[in-house]
Amino acid sequence: MREYPFELAMCAAVEAESPGIVARQLGSHTRIVDVVEVLPGSEFDDRTAITPESIPDLAIESDVGVGRARYWKDAFGSDIDPDRARSAVDRALKIGFFEAERRNGREYVRQTARYPEWVGGLRAFENKPDLDRPGDLELQLRKDVSLSLFDEVVLVTDSYVTGAHLNRIPDAVGIHRFDAETGDVEIVREPIPLPTDEPGIAVLDEHVARVDIEPVTAAEKSRLRRRIAERAYGKGWRPDSFPACAKASTRGPEFREEGALPYCAWKGRLVDPARECGPDCGGYDPADPPQANPEAVRAERSAWEPDPDGERRRQAGLDRFGEE
Repeated sequence: MREYPFELAMCAAVEAESPGIVARQLGSHTRIVDVVEVLPGSEFDDRTAITPESIPDLAIESDVGVGRARYWKDAFGSDIDPDRARSAVDRALKIGFFEAERRNGREYVRQTARYPEWVGGLRAFENKPDLDRPGDLELQLRKDVSLSLFDEVVLVTDSYVTGAHLNRIPDAVGIHRFDAETGDVEIVREPIPLPTDEPGIAVLDEHVARVDIEPVTAAEKSRLRRRIAERAYGKGWRPDSFPACAKASTRGPEFREEGALPYCAWKGRLVDPARECGPDCGGYDPADPPQANPEAVRAERSAWEPDPDGERRRQAGLDRFGEE
């Protein structure tokens, strides 16, 4: 199976068992991670009550609090570019993490809620349905283990895992065999928890005679983990575009009738609309894309909250402002 539909089916399977949230294609320190699962911490419900969107990191790290409002420029360090700070403020206001008031022609901002400690753990999945075409798999997994940004790293494949494969994969990496049509999972090897609260080493590149590395402090890793979790919360994993074809629908993998996924009746499987669909496909039949509501399905299937209390309070406040 192609990697894209394999990845969608795998996300559906992980989400079905997860108490937290799942997202795909997220940037970490040195590479793009296929799939990330964010496990809920003790204040997860406090996070879901703020906004369904990703909260900007600059807004979280600013000196804006929930108490006295501050002039927005004074809430950021002198080393922060003013345009970046302004962009973070605008975004935080738009999603309801900040609220604003004007005093003597100046804009003052405060947080609508305290930012919670909501992340209980991060799990990374690297998808490689065909291990006979490894690509940069070994280097990617070594990067993950060396940096230890995620609590666990798991390789997911459809291939039979041989001893040769095991020898090339770092011992700390778990290995799961996954059947994208049935949802069956065989645990070949459990992952070993990584030291996320300790400094790590970022492997930047490998050459014949040297390896380029960069030390990463525990504090830097903590910030990176929060950024990844925030990006995951706002992004999710379902696609936002569907094939403009009569053969397309929004059903899911056979083992789970999951909506809001690009399914092709002609191919009989999930497809990648950007690469597999269009006039070059033998089954192409031009039509409007199928109607889908990825947010509604995500809300039904996961712990993500699309209409939290904080968002409702913000909208009510805007309504009152409009009446005035």
